[in-house]
Amino acid sequence: MLKEFKNFIMTGNVIDFAVAVIMATALGAVINGFVNNIVMPFVGHFAGGVDFADKKIVLDEAVVDAAGVVTSPENAIMWGSWVNTIINLIIVGFIMFLIVKAYNKTKAPVEEPAPAGPTAEELLAEIRDALKK
Repeated sequence: MLKEFKNFIMTGNVIDFAVAVIMATALGAVINGFVNNIVMPFVGHFAGGVDFADKKIVLDEAVVDAAGVVTSPENAIMWGSWVNTIINLIIVGFIMFLIVKAYNKTKAPVEEPAPAGPTAEELLAEIRDALKK
């Protein structure tokens, strides 16, 4: 039974899936770094020097006591971070589209067998039937 389980685990599809998960994680980290460190500063430059990661709508200000210790943290909607995430999603989707498109080009097209013509017996039967008429 252990041998059968090992054969099941080591099939190509399971290994392909594991490689895909590892590559997707690495690709996600690379794209996240690309968005946060290259794309968003570029977008922020043309938006007047705005850093979208810091953009937020403050619902409740932080409460600080006399000693300067925060007793109640700030409650805010971090919409700039959400914009970064949306841009990240668009870039990830585009790159995954390119990868899948390139992968599909590498796969050999499956050739369908040519339709089989009539057999010799069928042709002879047709000729016989045509001669009887």
